Amino acid sequence: MPEKSITLLEVAALVSGELIRGNPEGYIDGVQTLAKASGLQATFLSNRKYKADLETTQAALVLLSEKDEVPEGSKFAVIKLANPYVGFALLQQYFHPLKTSSGTIHPSAVIHESVRIAENVQIDAHVCIDADVEIAANVVIGSGCVIGAGCVIGETSILHPRVVIEKGSILGKRVIIQSGTVIGSDGFGYAWSGSDFIKIPQVGNVILEDDVEIGANTCVDRGAIEDTIIRAGAKLDNLIQIAHNVDIGERSALAGQSGFAGSTVIGKGCQFGAQSGVAGHLKLVDGSIVGAKAGVIGDIKEPGMVSGFPAVPHRHWLKASALFDRLPVIWDKIKRLG
Repeated sequence: MPEKSITLLEVAALVSGELIRGNPEGYIDGVQTLAKASGLQATFLSNRKYKADLETTQAALVLLSEKDEVPEGSKFAVIKLANPYVGFALLQQYFHPLKTSSGTIHPSAVIHESVRIAENVQIDAHVCIDADVEIAANVVIGSGCVIGAGCVIGETSILHPRVVIEKGSILGKRVIIQSGTVIGSDGFGYAWSGSDFIKIPQVGNVILEDDVEIGANTCVDRGAIEDTIIRAGAKLDNLIQIAHNVDIGERSALAGQSGFAGSTVIGKGCQFGAQSGVAGHLKLVDGSIVGAKAGVIGDIKEPGMVSGFPAVPHRHWLKASALFDRLPVIWDKIKRLG
């Protein structure tokens, strides 16, 4: 058996599924797509777009939903479960676990004498940590990271190389931040005097609660007076802008290049498509879904999907989009009537 493998019975237990076909003692040694899986690899079907690949896959094991039918003549083992995509995620974690701390501190790291470091913390080359920082157990800090004075980093958090955490920022447990991201930079705050912009000192902090993950090259600004908050379980993609005093609700998901202007409050479980934007000082109810490239310029008071600019209910936007293609013909008819 390969060094990293798992039996089908163990897979079923891991993904909370039922092995309906296959040898319980048989095993897999990796995960691949339906089209490319072969040998001892597992795969999954979660998108109907790839259903045809189920007929030809060479995988040893396929994760299917409880309603999926097994193709006649197929030879692969089958585990059925409520959500095959979740099963895929759990299997990927098994074969590719998150980075864990080595407990080593590189001699090139510059660490202020007042920094409090718990057990088993990894600090890589050329890290710079300012005064009165508190680092909890099992944290990993990648090469070239800069951590400002008074920051707190919670247990088992991972900072990938070249992350900047500005002064006073607070990170909860199991926070993951990808390379190039800046947490706690000054918010875009200025007062117009009539002849010039007067900078408003940004004196709030940034709080990232437990299990927040932030992609590469994202910026989260510190609050002007109160704090900017990313609440527990929220997931942010690459290249996102979070302005000062924004409050992102629990378990919300923000896709790449989305942007949020100052003092906007986002509810729990919200979703934002790529390049969507939200104006400042707005409130979005729990369960709001904002489509790609949509622009929200008013409060969203009911859960559901909005699209377009200005953002409107998705069904309304679909009807308007369909009409747009017909406008030249409609205009010609109108001119003939005149």
